[in-house]
Amino acid sequence: MKSNVLNHYLILLLLAALSSCASLKPSFMYSGATEAPSPVTFTNTTPKPAETYHWDFGDGNTSDEASPVHAFMASGTYAVKLIAKTGSKSKTFEDKVSIKAPKFCLVMIETDFGNMLVRLSDGTPKHRDNFLKLGEQGFFDGTLFHRVISGFMIQGGDPNSKTAKPGQALGMGDPGYTIEAEFVDSLVHVKGALAAARTNNPQKRSSGSQFYIVHGSPVTDAQLNQIEGARNFRYSKAQRDAYQQSGGTPMLDREYTVFGQVIQGMEVIDKIAAQTTTPGDRPAKDVKMKVKVIK
Repeated sequence: MKSNVLNHYLILLLLAALSSCASLKPSFMYSGATEAPSPVTFTNTTPKPAETYHWDFGDGNTSDEASPVHAFMASGTYAVKLIAKTGSKSKTFEDKVSIKAPKFCLVMIETDFGNMLVRLSDGTPKHRDNFLKLGEQGFFDGTLFHRVISGFMIQGGDPNSKTAKPGQALGMGDPGYTIEAEFVDSLVHVKGALAAARTNNPQKRSSGSQFYIVHGSPVTDAQLNQIEGARNFRYSKAQRDAYQQSGGTPMLDREYTVFGQVIQGMEVIDKIAAQTTTPGDRPAKDVKMKVKVIK
C-alpha cells in the first residue's frame, strides 16, 4: 500500500516537472561590443513564443521588441529584465550586462533630427576638457543650433539661445571666458569636424562655449595647394583624400581650433543644414540640442 502511494506521488512529481518544462521559460543572450555607447544585440531564446515581450534595460529605457538592439550610454553593470507574457501568465528572466567606459572621449549631441556621436581629440586638451565640463553641467541642454549655412557649417552653444524669442539675434553669448587656440596638424575642417567659434581676436582664442560642426562643400587639390601656400603648412595624403571624398571648409584651417570629429550621425548634419533659415542664418524652426558625455 505504501509502495503504491509512493509511486503515485512520484508520478505526480514527474507530471509536474514535465508540465514545468512545457511552460514558458523566457531567456535571452546578448552580443556585440560591451563598451559605451556601442549597440548590444539581445537575442530572445524563449523556448515557446509568447504573446508579448517587454524588456527593461536597467538604464531607464525599455523595449517591446522580441529581440531588440540597445546602446547603453554610460559604463556600469545593468540588470536587464525580459518579461514574456501569454494570456494572464508571465515569466521573468534577468541577467546582468557589464558595459565598459569608452577608450576615447565621446559625447552624444542629441537633436530632433537624430543624434551625433562625437570623438573629442586628446591633442586639444583645453578644448576637450572644457567641452566635457560644460556637457556634464548640462550647459548645452536646451540651446539651439542658432546659425546654419548649408555647404558651410551648423553652429550652436550660445547660452542666450535657451530662452530666445523668434527672430532674436543670437551668437554673442558665452560662459564669460575664452580658450587659448590649439592648432593641431592632424585636425582639419573635413565634413563632421567639431570646431570652436570665436570673435575676430588676434590671438584666435576660442569662445568658451560656442562651437560649429562642418557641413562643407566639395574640395579640390588646387584649393588645398592655395591654402598650403598662404599658411605655410602641408596637408597629408590622408587629409587630402578625406577632403576630396567628404568635402569640408579648408579655408578655416589654422584659423579656428578643430577639437573633435563626428563619427556617427553624419546624416544629421545634412538634415540640420537643410533647414529653412531666416535673415541671420537662424533656422525658422528651432533646432534644440542636448549634450551627453559618454563615460
